[in-house]
Amino acid sequence: MKKFGFRIEKKLGGNTLGRAGIIHTPHGDILTPAFITVGTKATVKALTPEQVKDLGAQAVLANTYHLYLEPGDELVRDAKGLGEFMHWDGPTFTDSGGFQVFSLGTAFGKGVSKVATGEVSEENKNKQHEQLAKIDDDGVTFKSYLNGSSHRFTPERSIQIQHNIGADIIFAFDECTSPTDTLEYQKESLERTHEWAKRCLVEHQKLSKSNFENNGSRPMQALYGVVQGGRFQELREHSATTLGTMDFDGYGIGGSFTKDDIGTAVRWVTSILPEDKPRHLLGLGEPIDLFLGIENGIDTFDCVAPTRIARNGALYTKDGRITITNAKFIRDFAPIDEECDCYTCTNFTRAYLAHLFRAEEMLAATLASIHNLYFITNLVKKIRQSILDENYDTLKKSVLERFYIAKEDLKAL
Repeated sequence: MKKFGFRIEKKLGGNTLGRAGIIHTPHGDILTPAFITVGTKATVKALTPEQVKDLGAQAVLANTYHLYLEPGDELVRDAKGLGEFMHWDGPTFTDSGGFQVFSLGTAFGKGVSKVATGEVSEENKNKQHEQLAKIDDDGVTFKSYLNGSSHRFTPERSIQIQHNIGADIIFAFDECTSPTDTLEYQKESLERTHEWAKRCLVEHQKLSKSNFENNGSRPMQALYGVVQGGRFQELREHSATTLGTMDFDGYGIGGSFTKDDIGTAVRWVTSILPEDKPRHLLGLGEPIDLFLGIENGIDTFDCVAPTRIARNGALYTKDGRITITNAKFIRDFAPIDEECDCYTCTNFTRAYLAHLFRAEEMLAATLASIHNLYFITNLVKKIRQSILDENYDTLKKSVLERFYIAKEDLKAL
């Protein structure tokens, strides 16, 4: 098996930090830029691994928090690791569980997600919510969303769990703050995240050495540090500088952004991080996010949006998003997107998808998810090829002007 590595094939050039490259992992190469399909609980919802591979996915990302709670990281370990457990033979990622700390802790009840509006309503500010997670300098104590039982994550415990799960690429445990948090709290949180990063590295190196000594040829996992700092340039740059000096294999960029500052905040970070190590943008993957991220130096992305909106009947097309449950699609016998070559568009019509959703058939989620994942996965592949072919600007203009028909959606450009 190959060890972890990263090589840049071609740079985008101009006033950009974009590049096309290759990430080498023990379970295969990832051609970058790449969209990493999310399989939160060791499954991509509604799809088999074969369907995921057939639509063009190169790797999957599972969630440490959820697999720890159910079925348990030790069970996954005993099943010979994540890939074997879920019948996926390609590269795998696990996140650290840090975003779940964020969503159940400081941001609980505030209506804030990975893409924030930048504001929180007074109604949400004033609501009294029982926080399910409590953060301190050593780690986080949280209650299970399954049964209310109490649990404790520390940086060391997160790394131990991720080693048990056995993904090729894992992430350091971090605190993901809300964009509405004060500068004072962001500073406090950032220093905590940096201390946790050091502890993650120590634990990872200890476990990697032990695994190698005990198992001989067992491949080494790669550990990414996670840059935080909210919407504050000085904090983002400080985080990138601090983590960039640590011996990580790559870097994740975490936090909750508004649409207007995704590109800006990403560039603050990528212009400082080591150029020869891969960068992953955590939890973002809409078409405009992909272009903004790639031209500012992002190599891989993950996002639940393609499958989540698919299960609710929202489908990507080259001319924007459609809601298949709208009445106008009941007798529409065209494919979802006439220019799409996915399994769904090749074999089924909008009318059939509309019928499945209205009849609440399970196949609706499968066919819709195949299409949306194919759309996003292959859009990133086209962006990669455009870097190699030196026609990125042409592709960007043609895709975004067509997808975002409402021109106000293009303000971030």
